[in-house]
Amino acid sequence: MATTVSRRNPVLYRRRVSRGAKHLMLIGFGLVMLYPLLWMISSALKPEELIFREPGLIPSELTLENFTEGWTALAHPFGYYLWNSAVITGLSVVGNLAACSLAAYAFARLNFPLKKLWFALMLGTIMLPLHVVIVPQYIMFSQLDMINTIWPLILPKFLAHDSFFIFLMVQFIRTLPRELDEAASIDGAGYWRTFFRVILPLCMPALATTAIFTFIWTWNDFFSQLIYLNNPDNFTAPVALRTFLDSGGESSWGSMFAMSLIALAPIFGFFLAGQKYLIRGVATTGLK
Repeated sequence: MATTVSRRNPVLYRRRVSRGAKHLMLIGFGLVMLYPLLWMISSALKPEELIFREPGLIPSELTLENFTEGWTALAHPFGYYLWNSAVITGLSVVGNLAACSLAAYAFARLNFPLKKLWFALMLGTIMLPLHVVIVPQYIMFSQLDMINTIWPLILPKFLAHDSFFIFLMVQFIRTLPRELDEAASIDGAGYWRTFFRVILPLCMPALATTAIFTFIWTWNDFFSQLIYLNNPDNFTAPVALRTFLDSGGESSWGSMFAMSLIALAPIFGFFLAGQKYLIRGVATTGLK
């Protein structure tokens, strides 16, 4: 069949071969990227003594003991730490959606003194790494007696702390016709009513993108949560996973891999649920 196609249309044959080669290459890269995840799944289903003795993906012996032991291995059941992560992540998502959307609306639609300067300063904060600002933030929250509470992790979200999401929403709002604002103004709507009734419903792709990235980044955040949460009762899932490793003694590798899989499940679920909106938000942001 391929020979017949090549004789009739050599160009079409070369295109099919090129397309097949690209697909095989992408599949190969995909398998390379998925290998660590597949190895972790395999290790979570192996007895702990076989994890590093059998490096292959197909275990010679299957067991669910790592899941049962890992769930109750720490001071609290692992679901307790998942709940702590869920509370911090949920409040962070709400804070980013509320504060960043309001700030973006102001930069995109309203006129106020030194607007361009404030916007430039806001963009400049994107280039600041977390490690530069973590020390002054820690000192500030320490003076406010908020260390070892969730407030240092969620309060900045309600103050439009993430400039990246503000910029993303500004670019999206700029794609919306200004005639919508003018029509709402003619109907007697003010800034607040225009924002909630006209702009916000149309920003669903950008809001979904912000929610997904905020959820993933906050759920996976280890550094900030380790800095501010010192009491084991306040540990989140990433910090709790670290306690399975002991630099001076035995490390529960099997339990850690098993609980890591459980901790990854909410991320996969949230991403798959909002994947459609994420693609729309990324594809339309920046177009005008």
